[in-house]
Amino acid sequence: MKNKSFKYFALLYDSIPFPIQIVAPGGSVIFVNKSFITVWGFGIDELKEYNLFDDPGLKKINIYSKLNEVFKNKSELFINNYSDSLLKSKDSTIPYLSTKIIPLELDGEIFAVFLHEDQTEIILTEAEIRKAREGNREAERLKNTFLNVLSHELRTPLNIVLGYSSIIKESMRDKINVEDRIYLDNLYSGSERLFKSITQMLEFAQIEAGIYKVNVESVELSTILENSIAMINEFAHEKNLTIKTRFMPTPVFVAADIQSIENAVNILLNNAVKFTKQGFIEVEVNTLEDRELAICKIKDTGVGISAEYLDHLFRPFSQEDLDIGRTYEGNGLGLALAKRYIEKMGGSLLVDSIKGVGSTFTFTLPLAQSLSRIEEKITAGIENRKKILMLDSSKETYDLLNAFLKLTHNIKSVSYNSFDPSMVHADNYELVIFNVEQNYWREGINFCRQIKGLTNKPVLILSSEFLEDKIRNFFDAGADKFLIKPFSKSDLVSAIDELI
Repeated sequence: MKNKSFKYFALLYDSIPFPIQIVAPGGSVIFVNKSFITVWGFGIDELKEYNLFDDPGLKKINIYSKLNEVFKNKSELFINNYSDSLLKSKDSTIPYLSTKIIPLELDGEIFAVFLHEDQTEIILTEAEIRKAREGNREAERLKNTFLNVLSHELRTPLNIVLGYSSIIKESMRDKINVEDRIYLDNLYSGSERLFKSITQMLEFAQIEAGIYKVNVESVELSTILENSIAMINEFAHEKNLTIKTRFMPTPVFVAADIQSIENAVNILLNNAVKFTKQGFIEVEVNTLEDRELAICKIKDTGVGISAEYLDHLFRPFSQEDLDIGRTYEGNGLGLALAKRYIEKMGGSLLVDSIKGVGSTFTFTLPLAQSLSRIEEKITAGIENRKKILMLDSSKETYDLLNAFLKLTHNIKSVSYNSFDPSMVHADNYELVIFNVEQNYWREGINFCRQIKGLTNKPVLILSSEFLEDKIRNFFDAGADKFLIKPFSKSDLVSAIDELI
């Protein structure tokens, strides 16, 4: 019988890549697979005198009672961080083992199968992830603090310098000589340029950090453009440039943040004038009604952009060449910032350019008439979201599901300790989801039975368990669907659609 059993076990378990040992009711080891020999360093012949019940390391976790419970109830058992004296006798580092003990009947005899899974890499990886998350949160906090301090400590005094220099410039213009007047003009223009650069850098950093806020409302696009053109006209006239406009006869209302759209347009117009030596700038506004978009083109007859550089154009602090940078003032941040302003409002910014001929910058924004429709859809969607009750011991899984389903489903999460099966009758829940960890396996099965005894609401199980026998436990308890982790959004949506 022993020889027959050994051959059976070898055939069944030797090819499995994680360590397995089979133990008789008396505590003796009757079989180990090849992976066990590799990790422990002991074969079955060397374990003839070894008994689990005599092992000092296993006595501490009361292995005798635990194993007898498995034999008596024919139930499964989980042991985290399994370690015995055999492992501790080795010179190498002891792995972190998650051990599953399963009863096995063969020819009228019962055995316990120990399945050891090395969780060391997972534990270390999770620790590194937690450390990285904490470091990232601290970096974000420091960055936001730095931006706030920098914004106050630089912009506030610069604003004072600009204000007083403009007052002095106006009040002293007729009282000082030409040379001193030039000094004042240079002071003002230099302060203004510094203020503009710092403002752009801070706003770009805020956008990149995700803390730049936009207040989208209905805005008349042509009015915004006319105001920006009026501000840049003096600069254009100094260079003998003409700014032409081709606006639609009817107002074009877009869904935009006023400050963001003004900043983006000012950057594009300022660049068009700055990089054009002769010719004109043309601003055109049109609509794409079928796509509910407004489209604006700002065309110039300036220096143009080479085809090789177009892919780099919207990168921060990017300029095509040093000669351009020296001839035309700028920090190389304007276009990168303009693109992000427009994208923040749901639009897009594209460029078409020929070196030496000119450039056309085209941006789109959603029409305001579509804003109300979007809001109506979102409001209706929120009100009509299907309700799901989720039993969860890990908030991370809830956060993932909420990210997947936030537009279509309203998920309420409760812990195992506070869960009451009668909750499924409240708030018209259409589905119950169990996120089942190993430690809550029995509780999950019991709750599933209780829920199915009270209602016919569908139950979806989420778990990393992959053994058919374990999964069948939940189906026997009434579960309707079992989804094995990891799963994709489409897997989850398909499972929910099938159940609801």
